[in-house]
Amino acid sequence: MDLGPHAAFIWASYGAFVLILMLLICWIWIDGRRQARALADADRRGGRRRSGGGAQEGTR
Repeated sequence: MDLGPHAAFIWASYGAFVLILMLLICWIWIDGRRQARALADADRRGGRRRSGGGAQEGTR
């Protein structure tokens, strides 16, 4: 495969794309774990979710 005189730029672009994609995947994975931990912590402390099954007692 001959990429011509712009081969370095093309390979650097592919490398930057892969690096940024991997960073985004890691960021989403780490943030998902942090959010799950925060939800578990809120559940353990008795926090209620608004989407957790309709109206709570005493609110209607």
